Amino acid sequence: MKNYVVTLFAAVTLVACKKNETTTAYSSTDSAATDSMATMPASPDSGTAVSDSANAANTNGMKNTLSDQDKKFADAAARGGIMEVMMGELAGTRATNPAVKSLGEMMVKDHSKANDELKKWASTAGYNLPTGLDAEKQKKYDDLKAKNGAEFDRMYTDLMVSDHKKDIEEFKKAGAESKDSSLKAFANKTLPTLEHHLMESEKAKKAVR
Repeated sequence: MKNYVVTLFAAVTLVACKKNETTTAYSSTDSAATDSMATMPASPDSGTAVSDSANAANTNGMKNTLSDQDKKFADAAARGGIMEVMMGELAGTRATNPAVKSLGEMMVKDHSKANDELKKWASTAGYNLPTGLDAEKQKKYDDLKAKNGAEFDRMYTDLMVSDHKKDIEEFKKAGAESKDSSLKAFANKTLPTLEHHLMESEKAKKAVR
């Protein structure tokens, strides 16, 4: 009987030990899972948000690096290019002198190309160019639009001479002083075209006098 009691006690003790070991094992497993979850990388959505924020910051940073002088030049070049195309289109339909019509066609072609190049620069730099004329240039366009025949020819060639003289000065300055290397390159690349336009405008102006 004594031996039976001792054996029963030993069996109970063994079962209790096994239960404790099992509980400890489960506890360790839960702890490991918790630690694993804590160190898991962020979800793809979270990563995208970080990436988008970084890209936005980079774009804003590029925009903020432009000097006020470069912004002023880019805005003036954009508005001037738009006006040259609009006036050139008018010359194609309203001019009576063949030299003036030809001048207008050249302005549309060359300035449309320059405008596209400036837009590409702006896209890369993260800068928003104006898409229309300011009040001063709109008035010039409206005044020209009100003319016809020989009067139109004279006014158009006068505008092309005066505007291109001003443009050449601005592009020379930007080509020498711009802080943005790509904008400087655009100014220097476009300058010879503007000088050619001035020469042709002066010829057309003489032809309608």
